[in-house]
Amino acid sequence: MIQARGKLAEAEPLYQRALKIKEKVLGPEHPDTATGLNNLASLLKDQAKLAEAESLCRRALEIREKALGPEHPDTANSLNNLASLLKDQNKLAEAELLLRRVLGVWGKVFGLEHLVTAATLNNLAFLLKAQGKRVEAELFYCRALEILEKVLGPEHPDTATSLNNLAGLLQDQGKLAKAELLFRRALEVREKVLGQEHPDTATSLNNLAGLLQAQGKLTEAEPLFRRTLEIQEKALGPEHPNTTNTRNNLEFLLNAK
Repeated sequence: MIQARGKLAEAEPLYQRALKIKEKVLGPEHPDTATGLNNLASLLKDQAKLAEAESLCRRALEIREKALGPEHPDTANSLNNLASLLKDQNKLAEAELLLRRVLGVWGKVFGLEHLVTAATLNNLAFLLKAQGKRVEAELFYCRALEILEKVLGPEHPDTATSLNNLAGLLQDQGKLAKAELLFRRALEVREKVLGQEHPDTATSLNNLAGLLQAQGKLTEAEPLFRRTLEIQEKALGPEHPNTTNTRNNLEFLLNAK
């Protein structure tokens, strides 16, 4: 990680030089200058320099809106990038507004049943959930799931992820029976497509086990936690945070029995 950060720091002046050249040769309001701003912002984000990255993203967005128009795909990408930065800084309300604009653009450019639209629906649902807007978040998660099932099929890993997202929201709303069905579907897909020992399969096992535990089904939850722990110890190592978390969950369950 330290080495990777060092390489990012080394790359930063190169990105800055490239941006200055574009600003000088093409002008400060050229779409390619906006691309340079966006590239540098992405690098800064990877270094956790979020405030600096946000400033550059706003400049890139302003250029693209002026040069390309508010409904151009590149403008939507700038909106999406800025929304992601705002989310990372916990500026959720503003990020939500931007993602709603992105959703409107994708609906016009790609249609309402495109994978890009589904991804934005999922991102927007996450923001809504984080703000406690659970009813609307559920609608967006359901719409995303419908698109993925139609475009990718019911047994695609991305469909399983969407099932998992919706199930987690339903669990938060206390709709435990519905959540359990979706968690089981997600687990079934991941076991079949990714295999019995994949980390995503372990995530599904852990989610289902946690839900069963919340319903007091401790005997049924225990073997799922044990399977999760076995996969994580093998795939991630015994000291990984996910492994440690599962071990703690299992110990808590055993103490409760």
